[in-house]
Amino acid sequence: MKQVLVDYIGSITVTPEQISESMSKNNGRVIVSGVMQRGSTDADENFNQNGRSYPLPILKSVSEKYKKIFIAERRALGELDHPESPVVNLSNVSHNVLDLWWDNNNLMGKIEILETPAGNIAKALLKAGIRLGISSRGMGSVRNLGEGKVEVQDDFEIVCWDLISNPSTQGAFMSTTLSEGVNGEQQSNKYLKINSLIGDIISIM
Repeated sequence: MKQVLVDYIGSITVTPEQISESMSKNNGRVIVSGVMQRGSTDADENFNQNGRSYPLPILKSVSEKYKKIFIAERRALGELDHPESPVVNLSNVSHNVLDLWWDNNNLMGKIEILETPAGNIAKALLKAGIRLGISSRGMGSVRNLGEGKVEVQDDFEIVCWDLISNPSTQGAFMSTTLSEGVNGEQQSNKYLKINSLIGDIISIM
């Protein structure tokens, strides 16, 4: 049975100078890029802190479909904050995804902050040096692997990627632990090691 699947992956931290540079390079537009999602190639790797993994072949297929339809038609919209709904609320749209590409197992993306009320709030927060999180929202079923772990199945579909003030887990920002849901000390240590290998997740294009 399909359910809403929410996953936090990283955060956006930029300086006012970087925002000004982006605007000068992109005709007044603020454009940022970073890791949007992470795929797994083995049943025992890349579980988020909900104990959920996204098989790389499934995530590649889903992202390619999203790119061909939503990005190509310039309607790859996301919201500010993270409603638990399979529908994007247009009155709360803050950004549009411009591109997706792969860097090993990392699904990378380029995001334009829009001149909407929610987008202007996001832009003001970034200019003030506030760190915003990136969180995916999708629909799909999962297979129970035991020991609190599940694997996303091939009916998975991406709804959008949202900008959030804070993930649902305490201490989930990249500076402390790579987290996407329920927190735990042992899993935090595991994802801290992964985090150290990833480096800077978000950079201004």
